[in-house]
Amino acid sequence: MNPEFTEGNRLTLLRNGAEYFPALEAAIGAAQREVFLETYIFADDDCARRIAEALIGAAGRGVAVHVLVDGFGSRDLMPADLGYRLLGAGVKFLVYRPEVRWFQFRRRRLRRMHRKIVVVDARVGFVGGINVIDDMHTPGQMPPRYDFAVRAEGPLVAQMQEQAERLWSRIAWANLRQRWRVRLRAEPDYGRKGRQRAALLVRDNLRHRSDIEDAYLEAIRGAREEIIIANAYFLPGKRFRRALIDAARRGVRVVLLLQGRVEYMLLHYASRALYGTLLDAGVEIHEYTKSFLHAKVAVIDARWSTVGSSNIDPFSLLLAREANLVALDREFAAELREALVQALAGARAVQRPRWYRKPLSTRIAIWIGYAAVRLLMGVFGYAGKH
Repeated sequence: MNPEFTEGNRLTLLRNGAEYFPALEAAIGAAQREVFLETYIFADDDCARRIAEALIGAAGRGVAVHVLVDGFGSRDLMPADLGYRLLGAGVKFLVYRPEVRWFQFRRRRLRRMHRKIVVVDARVGFVGGINVIDDMHTPGQMPPRYDFAVRAEGPLVAQMQEQAERLWSRIAWANLRQRWRVRLRAEPDYGRKGRQRAALLVRDNLRHRSDIEDAYLEAIRGAREEIIIANAYFLPGKRFRRALIDAARRGVRVVLLLQGRVEYMLLHYASRALYGTLLDAGVEIHEYTKSFLHAKVAVIDARWSTVGSSNIDPFSLLLAREANLVALDREFAAELREALVQALAGARAVQRPRWYRKPLSTRIAIWIGYAAVRLLMGVFGYAGKH
């Protein structure tokens, strides 16, 4: 399915929580009619409590406030008393798939709500990879987690509003909260707010199963000069790998900025099983070790760019609900590219000769990790063409 691009948007790139949370708090503080907030993680820290206070304040002004969190991502971090406090203040609060049983190996268990979308008064929207959690939440982390979000105004916000309303109403119905289904809605403002062309891409298990991956593949296959991808959990399927390799072999500079620190052991080692093939094809690989990399962004040919929640791994591309903004705009792409170039300057380049001299223990860990992920995909029935 081709992206539904809209003209006349104003896009503001937000780097890390230091820029995102003040912008989000200000937008919620100015809300007059309604707020939709979707997040995978809603933590119990000072940053999250500030956002909670803003939501509570909006509800106290008579704003219809809807908060949707994931039952797995927020299972340990979203305290019950904060949820009850939100409900007590008049905030409509729902949990996406709250039932998580570790001993159940069923496909639906990994179908999480991983996307991060906020819409205020159908006028201002936010989308990206940043959860409602402090950048410094990970113990011993310094400097802050590396991530991005986008603040949007213009016709694009109508797409974000539609997606937020649709998912909220579906979860409200599933939780027997029919009276919480959206009825009186703020009318989107379709007026031009800027000059930027953009689209919202979502991934679900219905009509939009491969929209984000297909958009990446179309842009990669059409690339002529440069591809820069920064992604926290990188384990692409065959089509994606082949597209990157083909691009490198036709002379396109292909640069990957990947997680250098060990956050999730299995994916950390599994993703490295692909390094040799990519390096052999001329793909540059850089590992970000300054802090935890959480970004899911890309810039292609200094014009096409994306910022969102979708990792390039089987869980994001085949199972989870995700949302990415795609922009066709040189100014926005240049700003994002400059941020990535700065990050690359401090990253560790993976050299092909040294990679092939890695210790036996590392090679064993890599192939165990890769085999385990492939087994999981087979168990859940998602190996297929990917």
